[in-house]
Amino acid sequence: MKLWIAVLICLLLGAATAGAASRAEEEFARMLRQTLKKHPEIMLDMLREHSESVLDIAQQGSQIRRKKNMESQWREDLKQPKSVNTANRPVLGHEKAPVTIIAFSDFTCAYCQQSAEVLHRIMQTRPQDVKLIFKHMPLGKDNVARLAAEYFVAASLQNDSAPWLLYKSFFAAPEKLSADAESFSSKAAEQAGLDMKKLAADLKSKRVRTIIEEDLADAKKLNVEGTPYFLVNNLTIRGAVSYDIFNAAVDMALAKARE
Repeated sequence: MKLWIAVLICLLLGAATAGAASRAEEEFARMLRQTLKKHPEIMLDMLREHSESVLDIAQQGSQIRRKKNMESQWREDLKQPKSVNTANRPVLGHEKAPVTIIAFSDFTCAYCQQSAEVLHRIMQTRPQDVKLIFKHMPLGKDNVARLAAEYFVAASLQNDSAPWLLYKSFFAAPEKLSADAESFSSKAAEQAGLDMKKLAADLKSKRVRTIIEEDLADAKKLNVEGTPYFLVNNLTIRGAVSYDIFNAAVDMALAKARE
């Protein structure tokens, strides 16, 4: 019985896809609707048996809708230039890349960690197109996120590569960072080859505090309510998104940059 219903559904979907509307197909559709109305348990049984496939289809549909909504938003973003302070921030990637990704992030945020993995893939697949600037928005109730941000900024005062080594360490092991932020951050700094005496002094400096406060001020100006938040040139991405959506933003920003 279930096989017969499944065959009927497949035939109906095939006919609908092809755009056919013959009398036989209309009658078939009527009979199918009538059968399912009288016996809804048939459809429920099928959904239960194929729950994983149904979930996959639903998630794909959600991603497609989200991408369309974001593309509509991005077209509006192109009309409204945004400006943030990027002076004295280390840059990851090709200095002359036409697309700048600015990330407002928190090293203790799980969604930021997820996005860092997506960003890594973007940077790997499009090295000539994009560069990354990290701006700090520590939101944690404790001091872990703020301390990690201070280490990143202090490391950037020594060279441009060291902070990205810390960035990688922090996002690779958030549980260790949260468990003992000071010890873990210090060890990561040593492994990055930093001058620990200078680092200790810079961690207490006004310069480090100023950079983080500037980042927080930029976030407030942009009405950023949570992390992660991204500017892809002028396009905004709020929250963690898939690689495909992020890549679509890069495509649109790149096309605009080449006009």
